[in-house]
Amino acid sequence: QVHVAESGGGLVQAGGSLRLSCVASGRTFNNLAMGWFRQAPGKEREFVAGISWNSINTYYADSVKGRFTISRDNAKSTVYLQMNSLKPEDTAVYYCVADAFNVPRTGLDEYDYWGQGTQVTVSS
Repeated sequence: QVHVAESGGGLVQAGGSLRLSCVASGRTFNNLAMGWFRQAPGKEREFVAGISWNSINTYYADSVKGRFTISRDNAKSTVYLQMNSLKPEDTAVYYCVADAFNVPRTGLDEYDYWGQGTQVTVSS
């Protein structure tokens, strides 16, 4: 069993930045691929970014490429999502995910471990 917990959400103006953090526990962090999904009001949950256990592989949704960066610190069992140039359409609840994949996956149903989510609101 893996427990993941997000932090760092909040309210920011368009063009601003936020950094989300996610701590995982309960299993060796180095064995886990990590990722972020988000769900905006009235929309389906969607993949945002993913990172392999060794940080070699990173994947991004087209909508965030060039603006968001996913990274991890295995010594701290933490994954980060640096979000720059935020837009109102980035407003959503952001979820951290984990699972024992060699490379991150983008499918909603492929991750067994989810955090409770953290709200990100971008005002125009």
